[in-house]
Amino acid sequence: MLGLVMGTLHRQFIEKDVNNFQEFHVAILDIFSTVNAALPGKHYDVPPLKEVKACFEKWSLADDLDKKSLFMELMKKQMNLSKLDDSTLIIGLVTPPAAMAAKKAGETVPQLKLIKAIPDVIFVPSATVLALISVKLSRKMFLGQVAS
Repeated sequence: MLGLVMGTLHRQFIEKDVNNFQEFHVAILDIFSTVNAALPGKHYDVPPLKEVKACFEKWSLADDLDKKSLFMELMKKQMNLSKLDDSTLIIGLVTPPAAMAAKKAGETVPQLKLIKAIPDVIFVPSATVLALISVKLSRKMFLGQVAS
């Protein structure tokens, strides 16, 4: 079964005319996008740019049979399930009640009376999404994992 899936992914990869690193990287991203779209609920992280670049350097020097084995090795090694970190889960659970409490408190402050005009149905999800985005971005900045 794994061989059939890898063969299909390799054929999809070979159909693209890959001549340089940019085309190689786009083809890899396309494969991960296809896999993530096809599997409901499961999503795989895209390999880091340096791993893709290292694979491309080996791949560009190899013959056709070695290219297929290098491609399969990259896919097997780099197909890691995407995981939620604890901070994202905690922020997602804590933010809605905190947003409601902040809105109720803000309604009593004269300078923030405009907050009454915003419905709870819009305020709470918006605050939650903004909190999740800010946590994700701050974690990436502090950990030095800025997207490449």
